[in-house]
Amino acid sequence: MEVETKIRKWGNSYGVILPKSVIETGMFSDNDEVIVKIKKKKKDLSELAGLWKFKRPIEEIMKDIKEGYDD
Repeated sequence: MEVETKIRKWGNSYGVILPKSVIETGMFSDNDEVIVKIKKKKKDLSELAGLWKFKRPIEEIMKDIKEGYDD
């Protein structure tokens, strides 16, 4: 099972909170021991697209790119 969550400050430590939906699957209960695989989430290019500035609208650029692959 893979879950996306955020690191939160908890006193002098940091922790992650499992969403209620994960617990409600019945696979986990209070005081269960789990193994956590830690991997930093990478930004999706679509999230970054709004940060870029182009001289032409993105839709026009994408149209030109697609036309180049129609051959």
